[in-house]
Amino acid sequence: MNPLQTPAQWPAEAIWQAVAPLLPGFTVEVLPSIDSTSSELMRRARDGRQEPTLLVAETQTAGRGRLGRDWHSEAIYRDTGVVPALTFSLGLPLAPREWSGLSLAVGVSVAESLQPRLPAAGSGQPRILLKWPNDLWLQDERKLGGILVETASLAGAAGDPRYVVVGIGLNVLPVLAKGLRTPPACLREVDGTLTAARALERIAAPLVQALLGFADAGFAPFQARFAQRDLLAGRNVTLSDGSQGTAHGVAEDGALLVHTARGMQAVNSAEISVRPVEN
Repeated sequence: MNPLQTPAQWPAEAIWQAVAPLLPGFTVEVLPSIDSTSSELMRRARDGRQEPTLLVAETQTAGRGRLGRDWHSEAIYRDTGVVPALTFSLGLPLAPREWSGLSLAVGVSVAESLQPRLPAAGSGQPRILLKWPNDLWLQDERKLGGILVETASLAGAAGDPRYVVVGIGLNVLPVLAKGLRTPPACLREVDGTLTAARALERIAAPLVQALLGFADAGFAPFQARFAQRDLLAGRNVTLSDGSQGTAHGVAEDGALLVHTARGMQAVNSAEISVRPVEN
Protein backbone atom coordinates (compact mmCIF):
# COMPACT_ATOMS: atom_id res chain seq x y z
CA MET A 1 0.00 0.00 0.00
CA ASN A 2 1.22 3.51 -0.83
CA PRO A 3 2.45 5.20 2.42
CA LEU A 4 0.14 8.10 1.65
CA GLN A 5 -2.80 5.70 1.61
CA THR A 6 -2.18 3.92 4.91
CA PRO A 7 -4.66 4.18 7.79
CA ALA A 8 -4.41 7.44 9.70
CA GLN A 9 -1.79 7.62 12.45
CA TRP A 10 -2.96 10.64 14.38
CA PRO A 11 -0.20 12.76 16.01
CA ALA A 12 -2.16 13.32 19.22
CA GLU A 13 0.88 13.16 21.52
CA ALA A 14 2.95 15.57 19.41
CA ILE A 15 0.08 18.06 19.25
CA TRP A 16 -0.51 17.79 23.00
CA GLN A 17 3.15 18.44 23.73
CA ALA A 18 3.15 21.54 21.50
CA VAL A 19 -0.11 23.00 22.79
CA ALA A 20 -0.33 22.05 26.48
CA PRO A 21 2.19 24.72 27.58
CA LEU A 22 -0.05 27.34 25.94
CA LEU A 23 -3.36 25.91 27.19
CA PRO A 24 -3.23 24.25 30.62
CA GLY A 25 -5.63 21.32 30.82
CA PHE A 26 -5.55 20.82 27.04
CA THR A 27 -6.61 17.42 25.68
CA VAL A 28 -6.70 15.75 22.26
CA GLU A 29 -9.43 13.25 21.35
CA VAL A 30 -9.81 11.26 18.13
CA LEU A 31 -13.15 9.57 17.44
CA PRO A 32 -13.92 7.13 14.62
CA SER A 33 -17.33 8.75 13.99
CA ILE A 34 -19.60 11.44 15.41
CA ASP A 35 -22.43 13.61 14.16
CA SER A 36 -20.38 16.82 14.37
CA THR A 37 -17.26 17.70 16.33
CA SER A 38 -18.52 21.25 16.81
CA SER A 39 -21.93 20.07 17.99
CA GLU A 40 -20.25 17.74 20.49
CA LEU A 41 -18.04 20.46 21.97
CA MET A 42 -21.01 22.83 22.17
CA ARG A 43 -23.01 20.14 24.01
CA ARG A 44 -20.15 19.70 26.45
CA ALA A 45 -19.83 23.46 26.93
CA ARG A 46 -23.53 23.78 27.76
CA ASP A 47 -23.04 20.99 30.32
CA GLY A 48 -20.20 22.92 31.95
CA ARG A 49 -17.32 20.96 30.37
CA GLN A 50 -15.30 23.85 28.99
CA GLU A 51 -11.69 22.72 29.12
CA PRO A 52 -9.47 23.32 26.07
CA THR A 53 -10.07 20.39 23.70
CA LEU A 54 -9.09 19.37 20.20
CA LEU A 55 -11.72 16.91 18.95
CA VAL A 56 -11.02 15.05 15.71
CA ALA A 57 -13.45 12.79 13.86
CA GLU A 58 -12.47 10.35 11.13
CA THR A 59 -16.06 10.56 9.88
CA GLN A 60 -18.81 13.12 10.54
CA THR A 61 -22.40 12.12 9.90
CA ALA A 62 -23.97 15.57 10.35
CA GLY A 63 -21.23 18.14 9.82
CA ARG A 64 -22.32 21.77 9.77
CA GLY A 65 -21.21 24.88 7.93
CA ARG A 66 -22.12 28.54 8.11
CA LEU A 67 -25.79 29.58 7.79
CA GLY A 68 -26.90 26.04 8.65
CA ARG A 69 -25.41 24.44 5.54
CA ASP A 70 -24.28 20.82 5.63
CA TRP A 71 -20.59 19.96 5.51
CA HIS A 72 -20.09 16.80 3.46
CA SER A 73 -17.51 14.50 5.04
CA GLU A 74 -16.76 11.36 3.06
CA ALA A 75 -16.63 8.13 5.05
CA ILE A 76 -13.30 6.39 5.54
CA TYR A 77 -12.37 4.62 2.33
CA ARG A 78 -13.67 1.10 2.64
CA ASP A 79 -11.13 -1.59 3.56
CA THR A 80 -8.22 0.89 3.76
CA GLY A 81 -8.82 3.06 6.84
CA VAL A 82 -7.75 6.10 4.80
CA VAL A 83 -9.38 9.34 5.97
CA PRO A 84 -10.22 11.46 2.90
CA ALA A 85 -11.17 14.63 4.81
CA LEU A 86 -9.82 16.33 7.90
CA THR A 87 -12.65 17.33 10.25
CA PHE A 88 -11.95 18.69 13.71
CA SER A 89 -13.01 21.30 16.22
CA LEU A 90 -10.96 23.22 18.74
CA GLY A 91 -12.71 24.50 21.85
CA LEU A 92 -11.18 26.85 24.41
CA PRO A 93 -12.10 29.76 26.70
CA LEU A 94 -11.33 33.08 25.03
CA ALA A 95 -11.81 36.75 25.90
CA PRO A 96 -10.76 38.90 22.93
CA ARG A 97 -11.05 42.66 22.98
CA GLU A 98 -13.28 42.42 19.91
CA TRP A 99 -14.84 39.34 18.31
CA SER A 100 -15.08 40.76 14.77
CA GLY A 101 -12.84 39.03 12.25
CA LEU A 102 -12.21 35.85 14.24
CA SER A 103 -13.11 33.46 11.41
CA LEU A 104 -10.82 35.43 9.06
CA ALA A 105 -7.90 35.14 11.48
CA VAL A 106 -8.53 31.39 11.68
CA GLY A 107 -8.51 31.18 7.89
CA VAL A 108 -5.21 33.04 7.68
CA SER A 109 -3.61 30.66 10.19
CA VAL A 110 -4.86 27.51 8.45
CA ALA A 111 -3.90 28.69 4.95
CA GLU A 112 -0.40 29.69 6.06
CA SER A 113 0.12 26.39 7.88
CA LEU A 114 -0.84 24.40 4.79
CA GLN A 115 0.97 26.64 2.29
CA PRO A 116 3.51 28.89 4.05
CA ARG A 117 4.57 30.56 0.81
CA LEU A 118 1.90 31.66 -1.64
CA PRO A 119 3.00 30.74 -5.20
CA ALA A 120 3.18 33.63 -7.63
CA ALA A 121 0.02 34.33 -9.58
CA GLY A 122 0.18 32.69 -12.99
CA SER A 123 2.84 30.19 -11.89
CA GLY A 124 0.50 27.28 -12.52
CA GLN A 125 0.87 26.06 -8.94
CA PRO A 126 -2.32 25.80 -6.86
CA ARG A 127 -2.74 28.74 -4.49
CA ILE A 128 -4.74 28.51 -1.24
CA LEU A 129 -6.85 31.64 -1.05
CA LEU A 130 -9.42 32.89 1.44
CA LYS A 131 -13.00 33.61 0.48
CA TRP A 132 -14.56 35.99 2.96
CA PRO A 133 -15.76 35.24 5.57
CA ASN A 134 -14.94 31.60 6.30
CA ASP A 135 -13.85 29.45 3.34
CA LEU A 136 -10.57 28.24 1.87
CA TRP A 137 -10.61 27.99 -1.92
CA LEU A 138 -8.08 27.37 -4.63
CA GLN A 139 -7.59 30.17 -7.13
CA ASP A 140 -9.71 28.37 -9.73
CA GLU A 141 -12.73 28.89 -7.43
CA ARG A 142 -13.03 25.37 -6.09
CA LYS A 143 -13.64 24.97 -2.37
CA LEU A 144 -10.93 23.35 -0.29
CA GLY A 145 -12.60 23.67 3.10
CA GLY A 146 -14.61 25.75 5.50
CA ILE A 147 -14.57 27.24 8.98
CA LEU A 148 -17.38 27.55 11.51
CA VAL A 149 -16.95 29.60 14.70
CA GLU A 150 -19.46 29.31 17.55
CA THR A 151 -19.43 30.53 21.15
CA ALA A 152 -21.12 29.63 24.41
CA SER A 153 -21.23 31.41 27.76
CA LEU A 154 -18.68 30.17 30.27
CA ALA A 155 -20.25 28.44 33.23
CA GLY A 156 -20.15 30.73 36.24
CA ALA A 157 -18.26 33.50 34.41
CA ALA A 158 -19.38 37.10 34.15
CA GLY A 159 -18.32 39.60 31.52
CA ASP A 160 -16.78 38.89 28.13
CA PRO A 161 -15.03 35.46 28.40
CA ARG A 162 -16.75 32.80 26.32
CA TYR A 163 -16.07 29.24 25.23
CA VAL A 164 -15.16 29.34 21.56
CA VAL A 165 -15.53 26.34 19.25
CA VAL A 166 -13.65 26.60 15.95
CA GLY A 167 -14.75 23.87 13.52
CA ILE A 168 -12.67 23.16 10.42
CA GLY A 169 -13.32 20.80 7.52
CA LEU A 170 -10.78 20.23 4.74
CA ASN A 171 -10.87 17.89 1.76
CA VAL A 172 -7.65 15.88 1.73
CA LEU A 173 -8.39 13.48 -1.14
CA PRO A 174 -10.62 14.09 -4.19
CA VAL A 175 -14.28 14.41 -3.20
CA LEU A 176 -16.65 11.80 -4.63
CA ALA A 177 -19.90 13.61 -3.78
CA LYS A 178 -21.89 15.10 -6.65
CA GLY A 179 -24.22 18.06 -6.85
CA LEU A 180 -22.27 20.30 -4.48
CA ARG A 181 -22.97 24.03 -4.67
CA THR A 182 -19.28 24.80 -5.20
CA PRO A 183 -16.90 22.42 -7.03
CA PRO A 184 -14.54 20.79 -4.52
CA ALA A 185 -10.75 20.87 -4.39
CA CYS A 186 -8.43 18.84 -2.17
CA LEU A 187 -5.13 19.25 -0.31
CA ARG A 188 -3.35 16.63 -2.41
CA GLU A 189 -3.50 19.10 -5.28
CA VAL A 190 -1.47 21.55 -3.21
CA ASP A 191 0.92 19.14 -1.51
CA GLY A 192 1.03 15.52 -2.57
CA THR A 193 2.57 14.45 0.76
CA LEU A 194 -0.37 15.55 2.90
CA THR A 195 -2.62 13.14 4.75
CA ALA A 196 -5.34 14.13 7.19
CA ALA A 197 -2.99 13.42 10.10
CA ARG A 198 -0.09 15.39 8.64
CA ALA A 199 -2.34 18.33 7.84
CA LEU A 200 -3.68 18.34 11.41
CA GLU A 201 -0.17 18.37 12.85
CA ARG A 202 0.72 21.37 10.70
CA ILE A 203 -2.42 23.28 11.64
CA ALA A 204 -3.08 22.65 15.34
CA ALA A 205 -0.39 24.50 17.32
CA PRO A 206 -0.23 27.56 15.01
CA LEU A 207 -4.03 27.79 15.21
CA VAL A 208 -3.90 27.93 19.01
CA GLN A 209 -1.23 30.62 18.81
CA ALA A 210 -3.35 32.59 16.33
CA LEU A 211 -6.39 32.44 18.60
CA LEU A 212 -4.39 33.64 21.59
CA GLY A 213 -2.90 36.40 19.46
CA PHE A 214 -6.37 37.40 18.29
CA ALA A 215 -7.51 37.60 21.90
CA ASP A 216 -4.71 40.08 22.62
CA ALA A 217 -4.84 42.27 19.52
CA GLY A 218 -7.94 41.47 17.46
CA PHE A 219 -7.99 41.09 13.69
CA ALA A 220 -5.78 44.08 12.78
CA PRO A 221 -2.47 42.12 12.83
CA PHE A 222 -4.02 39.59 10.43
CA GLN A 223 -5.40 42.17 7.99
CA ALA A 224 -2.39 42.40 5.66
CA ARG A 225 -1.90 38.62 5.71
CA PHE A 226 -5.55 38.12 4.75
CA ALA A 227 -5.12 40.64 1.91
CA GLN A 228 -2.36 38.50 0.38
CA ARG A 229 -4.83 35.64 -0.04
CA ASP A 230 -8.07 37.58 -0.58
CA LEU A 231 -9.98 35.72 -3.30
CA LEU A 232 -12.56 38.49 -3.69
CA ALA A 233 -10.30 41.55 -3.87
CA GLY A 234 -11.12 43.56 -6.99
CA ARG A 235 -13.83 41.09 -7.98
CA ASN A 236 -17.44 41.81 -8.77
CA VAL A 237 -19.57 40.22 -6.06
CA THR A 238 -23.26 39.61 -5.42
CA LEU A 239 -24.56 40.07 -1.89
CA SER A 240 -27.33 37.86 -0.57
CA ASP A 241 -29.79 40.78 -0.76
CA GLY A 242 -29.27 40.79 -4.53
CA SER A 243 -27.16 43.94 -4.74
CA GLN A 244 -23.86 43.90 -6.58
CA GLY A 245 -20.59 45.72 -6.25
CA THR A 246 -16.82 45.44 -6.27
CA ALA A 247 -14.92 43.99 -3.30
CA HIS A 248 -12.18 46.25 -1.92
CA GLY A 249 -10.58 44.08 0.74
CA VAL A 250 -11.39 43.97 4.43
CA ALA A 251 -11.32 46.57 7.20
CA GLU A 252 -9.37 46.29 10.47
CA ASP A 253 -12.41 44.69 12.09
CA GLY A 254 -12.72 42.08 9.33
CA ALA A 255 -15.73 43.64 7.59
CA LEU A 256 -15.78 43.18 3.81
CA LEU A 257 -15.64 46.49 1.95
CA VAL A 258 -17.88 46.48 -1.12
CA HIS A 259 -18.40 49.46 -3.42
CA THR A 260 -22.01 49.40 -4.63
CA ALA A 261 -24.35 51.84 -6.33
CA ARG A 262 -25.08 53.20 -2.84
CA GLY A 263 -21.40 53.80 -2.12
CA MET A 264 -18.91 51.83 -0.04
CA GLN A 265 -20.53 49.33 2.31
CA ALA A 266 -18.92 47.51 5.21
CA VAL A 267 -20.46 44.03 5.14
CA ASN A 268 -20.59 42.03 8.37
CA SER A 269 -20.31 38.24 8.19
CA ALA A 270 -23.27 37.81 10.54
CA GLU A 271 -25.69 39.56 8.27
CA ILE A 272 -24.97 38.61 4.66
CA SER A 273 -23.15 36.20 2.37
CA VAL A 274 -21.15 36.93 -0.76
CA ARG A 275 -20.62 35.16 -4.05
CA PRO A 276 -18.04 36.11 -6.69
CA VAL A 277 -19.40 37.05 -10.11
CA GLU A 278 -17.85 35.88 -13.36
CA ASN A 279 -15.67 38.72 -14.67
